[in-house]
Amino acid sequence: MPQGTIRTFDVADRTATLLTDALVEHPVDREAVAASGLMELRIGQRVRFELDGERVTQLNIVSL
Repeated sequence: MPQGTIRTFDVADRTATLLTDALVEHPVDREAVAASGLMELRIGQRVRFELDGERVTQLNIVSL
């Protein structure tokens, strides 16, 4: 599973932006955040993720 860093997180919309280690940015929609079971994400937080095309479908925390 590739890793990246949370670049932005909108608490109200529960959406985020993820920056991969290859410096590619991917939007994270509210469905992916909800499916992860996470209550919130923090900017700079390291995560593992899965993609379906350009869409992030799974998030797991690597570090808090």
